Parts: sequence; structure tokens; C-alpha cells
Amino acid sequence: MSAILSADDLNDFISPGVACIKPVETLPLQKPDENNNPYEVTTEDKVPAQDHAPAQISLTDCLACSGCVTSAEAVLVSLQSHSEVFNALDAYTPLDSRIDAEGRPHHGASGGKIFVASVSPQVRASIAATYGISQRRAGWMIDQLLAGSSGLASGGLHRNRFSWIVDTNAMREACLVLGADEVLRSPPLFGDNEVLPSSSCKKPVLSSACPGWICYAEKTHPHVLPHLSRLKSPQALTGTLLKTVLSQRLNIRPDQIWHLAVMPCFDKKLEASREELTDLHWRPSPPAQEPPGPPTRDVDCVITARELLMLADSRGISFPSLPQEPLPASSTPPFPDTSLDAFLFPHRQLHPRKKRQRPNQDPSAGPSGGYLHHILQSQLALHPNSTLQTTRGRNADVVEYAIVTSTPFPHSNPTTTTSSSFEKQEATNTNGAAQAPNLSNNTVLFRAARYYGSRNIANLVRKLKPPKPRRLLPTARNPSSSSSPAAPGATGGMPGYAYVEVMACPGGCTNGGGQIKASDVGGTVGEGVGQKEWLARVDEAYYSMSDSDSDSSSLDPAELGQLHQEEGEKEKEGVMNDGKDEGDDDAIINGIDVGEVRRVLAHWSESTGIGLERLCFTTFREVKSEVGKIDDNKQQERVVEQLAGKIGGGW
Repeated sequence: MSAILSADDLNDFISPGVACIKPVETLPLQKPDENNNPYEVTTEDKVPAQDHAPAQISLTDCLACSGCVTSAEAVLVSLQSHSEVFNALDAYTPLDSRIDAEGRPHHGASGGKIFVASVSPQVRASIAATYGISQRRAGWMIDQLLAGSSGLASGGLHRNRFSWIVDTNAMREACLVLGADEVLRSPPLFGDNEVLPSSSCKKPVLSSACPGWICYAEKTHPHVLPHLSRLKSPQALTGTLLKTVLSQRLNIRPDQIWHLAVMPCFDKKLEASREELTDLHWRPSPPAQEPPGPPTRDVDCVITARELLMLADSRGISFPSLPQEPLPASSTPPFPDTSLDAFLFPHRQLHPRKKRQRPNQDPSAGPSGGYLHHILQSQLALHPNSTLQTTRGRNADVVEYAIVTSTPFPHSNPTTTTSSSFEKQEATNTNGAAQAPNLSNNTVLFRAARYYGSRNIANLVRKLKPPKPRRLLPTARNPSSSSSPAAPGATGGMPGYAYVEVMACPGGCTNGGGQIKASDVGGTVGEGVGQKEWLARVDEAYYSMSDSDSDSSSLDPAELGQLHQEEGEKEKEGVMNDGKDEGDDDAIINGIDVGEVRRVLAHWSESTGIGLERLCFTTFREVKSEVGKIDDNKQQERVVEQLAGKIGGGW
């Protein structure tokens, strides 16, 4: 575990267990020795030593014990830290990631690896707040560290660098589009005994991008599992895309691609270790005579914003001194799939007219990816003359939303109408306290909510708990009645939500446990700044990516001149259409070209021969544990310290 993870950071674990209870039935069978007489008595020193295979304990095995929930469990999973990054960079020779004009890879070696990375916008925002720069410039500094000549490539055994650094915002757009589709096709409240399709979930659909929340639900509240969105997180979806496309286009094995994710919280390390997020769930089945190989994780290592700075310090690199400019085009090879290259790296497209900047995050979308915001925008686009009414809950981390219309509804199913307008209203009383909006004269088309933080999540889970059957005493009029079953599909105190965005961290992902804290920042930037004020700075950087910072400097002047000349020639020929086909009238919702995202996903599936069900969706399972028991003897901290000490953790 990382040296920056201390006992004070482990405030979200519950009752870690001491003994591993992996069933002995899962151990490999021992072949009987034909030369050994089972009735022969011999001394111990004459018994031949047996060469046992090393024990393999997966995350599923860890979840089966009476273990912890999040951070402490990450201690049990593996060493995912900046040290592991150095170990990987120094252990493997680099593979040539280029392809020739005919699409054939240049590499010839078979034992090397290609290094790729993905970076979340929350990490860039944390770096931006730390050094008082824009989020885009922070991203350039990260690129320079991971792939520039003055970064990690300046040292190490093989001077390895990361061939591609992907912004997770790209696959976040895919998650938003798929998430809106999932809510539309999810059935209403089902009866408890009804079987759901593998990619469907009950309403209210609960977001599943937060691994801390998922682990908590799997261990303690299995009744909410049918409500969890089956959609992978942007981190997992990015890893799946990189491993599937690069392995096929470069004709290499998935384990020859080493993927580093830079994320805002420690729980993302836990997510990367899930067995469901490996190539076992998307790779083609091997021939019957060949045994399946070991699983390869879609994300090999996760580090946080603070660990990113430690990565630079450990290599003797001054992170603030890194160039605040994009990498030269010559240092990053084109992605081997041109269609995906345009989607993953829109800023470096050769034609200036085809360049596009992903839109800034709307503050109303929240700091956790904007799942709920995009779903609300999608619903508003489906219903004409509808309005969005917002009601604040008991605290700032609980917000309820209702899409309403005053137009009489002509159909029995409100979700069958179409298109446009949108207004936002917030209902508060004269004292500033939240109150429910007056919907007496309106038709409610869609309800949703946002719940951040463990206390609010506990309230949400309690509302989702199915009600117990009511016990009725026999009466003279009805002597045989002793109980009344609950209505099918009814949930405890839920106000009819269709979707709920759930995040474990109060304030959302910009407040993740791996983010740079105010106490970590020296000098005038962090002096006298409280954590609340510091988080506001990070949020400001997250919402305000500067559009004035141009990426055109990544091209050489000669290349720019040639491109402008080509642009003028194509404009004369009348072939410029902003990169969109004629007749393309797909809607742009929340700044996202939904049609483009659908085309990219279809191309990904067709080019790899793998269905989107296997590429984009995952599963969850109930885990039996003893989580939640009161620990009067304060055993949990001692157990976690022992576990960390055994694996060399910095405690």
C-alpha cells in the first residue's frame, strides 16, 4: 500500500477480519503418488518435499471473508502505488507502438510491454488548485511527467514512457449516453420474485461508478443490488477499450499492455482488482483443448493525485518545473484505430476544423462526472414544455429533482412524448430551508435525486429496504386474516425516484481521499486555507477548464501551415462539413454529440467482434460477511496495521 495512506485515512473501513476463510475446496487437487504406500509408516525426515504451487487469492476470495469495506481491503488486494509503477517500467523492455501504412505493427519483440495511462479530470483539478493554474495546463504537466523527455523517461532502466495518455472524459461521455439509455429501458419497480434481464436493473437505478459505495452495498445491503446500474465506470470502460483495441490492432496479448489510471480516491484501486473487470469477461473463448489463461486486469495499477507527485519526487523530478505545454506531436504515435483516435484525442486532430473541445462541466452537474445531470437533460429533451424543479434535502449533499409539466398528459405513459425546452426552479421557504415544490397542478414526469456521503447513503438504503409484511390481528369479521403481504415491488419510503446518483465521499469525487489536501500544500497557496475553502478551489478548477489555452502548439509551424493550406483548398471544393456527415441530425445533449458517441461504440464493438453487453456492462454479487459488528476492543486498527506491516506498507 502507498506510504501516504495512514490509519487516519482508513475512516471508512468496518471490522477487518484476521483469518482468511478461503474454502479448501478451491485449492488444487493433489495427484496421488503411485509409488507411495498409504499404509507404510515412516519418519518425517524421509517424507519427500512437495513442490506446491503458490497460493492465489483473488479479490473475490478477500470479499468472502469477514473483512473490511474499502481502504483496509485495498491493503489486502495488492500493492498499487507509485513504487509499482517504477517496478513495471523497469521490468519490461518497451514495445514499438507504431503501425505502418498498411496497419501492420512495427514491434518485433515478444517480451516487452506497451505502457498507457488514463487521467481523471478531478486529478487535474487537484493539481491545478495546488499550483494555481488552469486544469488544461495541469493536464499538460501530467503528460510531460508520464510521456515527456523531462519526465519519467529521463531515468530508469529502460527509459520507458507512456505511449498514450487518455482523458477519462472521453469514455465518461460514453458512460453518460449509455446511462441515459439504461434508465429509459429499465423496468419500473419489479416484484421481488421477478427475474430481470442481465443488463437491466430495477428502478430507482442507483449509480455504480463509486467503488466504495459498491463494496458497501455488496457486503451489507444485498437488497439494493438489483437497483445498481450495470454500467462500467469511466476508469473501467477506458481500460477495456485500451486492452481490446490495442491487443487486436498491434497483435499482442492483453497482458502486454500495462494500463495506469490516475484517480482521485483510493477505492479505485479496489475497483481495478475486481475479477469482473478482467479480460475473462470479454476475451474470446479458447479452443476446447486449450485451458484458459490467467485473467488480465483492464486496469493494472491505480495511483492518486498525491501519489502522482510522489512519483515525480521519487525520480528526482520537480513537478512544478515541468513544462506547462502540450507534448510535441512527434512524441505521441497515432492511435492504431483512426476513428477512436478522433474520439479519444479530439484536440490533436490534423484538420483544425475537426478539432473540438469537450465542454466545461456545468456546476449543476456536480463534481462526480455528471451522471444525474445528463439523465435529467436527456429527459428534458424527451418532453416538450417541461421544467426541472430542484429541492434541497437535509444537507447540501442531498438534492431531489422533479421534471414536471403543466400540460395535460395525452398518453398513459409519460415517457413516450418528445423534445425540448428546459427551465430550472428551486423551491425554498422564507427561512431558506428546503421544502417540496408545489406540484399539485403539475404532472410529474420524472423524479431523481443525488445522495453523497455515508450518512446520506444510509438513509437512502433504509428507504430502499422492502417493507415487512403487516401483521393483522384476527377480528370477528375476518377471523382468518393474520398478515397482509406488501405490494409487489414496493419500497420503504422512496418517493418514486427513477434514478439516484450515489457517491461515498461528501462533496463528490473532487473530495476523494487521494486528492491533494490543503495541509499538503506549502507556501502561500495553502497557508491558512481550510479544507472547505480548499475544496471550493478544486471545484472551481474542475468546472472552469480554460478555453483560451490552445492545443495548436503541439503541432510544428510547418505542419500548421500545411493544414491551413489544406483547409483553404477543401473549403474551395466545398467539402468542409465540420466532420459531420450530411443529413446527420443527431441531438447534442449536455454538450455531448449523442450520435457520435453511438457511432464510436458501434465501431468499437464491430472492430473487435465483441458485443457491447460484454464490453460496457458488469455485474455485482452479494457477499456474506460480518461487517457492521461493534468492535469494543479496537481490534480493527491493530489488524490493519499488522496487514500493512506484512506487505511493507508505510505506517
